[in-house]
Amino acid sequence: MIRFLLLALLVLAARPAGAVSLEMNGAFTQGGIIMGRTDPGATLTLDGKPVRVGADGVFVLGFGREAEPKAELSVRGADGSAQHRTLEIAKRDYNIQRIDGLPQKYVEPPAEVLARIKRENEQIKEVRKIDTERAYFADGFIWPAKGRISGVYGSQRILNGEPKWPHFGVDVAAPVGTPVVAPAGGIVRLAEKDLYYTGGTVILDHGHGLSSAFLHMQDVNVKVGQELKRGDSMGTIGATGRATGPHLDWRINWFDVRVDAAVLVPPME
Repeated sequence: MIRFLLLALLVLAARPAGAVSLEMNGAFTQGGIIMGRTDPGATLTLDGKPVRVGADGVFVLGFGREAEPKAELSVRGADGSAQHRTLEIAKRDYNIQRIDGLPQKYVEPPAEVLARIKRENEQIKEVRKIDTERAYFADGFIWPAKGRISGVYGSQRILNGEPKWPHFGVDVAAPVGTPVVAPAGGIVRLAEKDLYYTGGTVILDHGHGLSSAFLHMQDVNVKVGQELKRGDSMGTIGATGRATGPHLDWRINWFDVRVDAAVLVPPME
């Protein structure tokens, strides 16, 4: 597998006379996250869909696991000047694992919990629609916990011949009770101690639709509406929910687009 999770490309657009400015920095790959800046008051679209631009011109973009190889980005300044860019999105290879002979209870959840799962999924879906104006993400990210990387973005299991949902997080394996901190500033939008799949779960809103989810936590020590700074304590690693051992599953979304948290941080020490 090509190692590009930490790929960081800097694109500083040459600014033609009279054109609106456009700067971008990030991983131009499937699962990638791009942070950028344009002129205050500019409008931005990605593949024809509007993207929030902060009062200071800051914006963020995300590309999913199966993103197309090209994306069309357009920006128009308040004075009518414009730029258009075709973004090249690199394809990734993912780790696919086949496991046969599992008891069916490990492949599908029991029928009696399906209503609970649907209710919890709807709760999470609503949280991920939030579009907060403040760009907490612009100050950068750190690892939310320290430990061995035991799972990566995009990997997938085929259980008894049935492809399961891909893994969209990065897993940090460490003992129960290992501290979990905010990787960047934000507002707590969800804090639950016992979701069916993910157990102790926190979702932290970093602004502009970018949010982190922290799954399988033992202790959840934050409350909905609480504002956190980078490095603030949120709780501890656990093995709650459908976990096979103690670890933190850290995931990032850009609205409903599932992106790779690992592109935002340096290699684990």
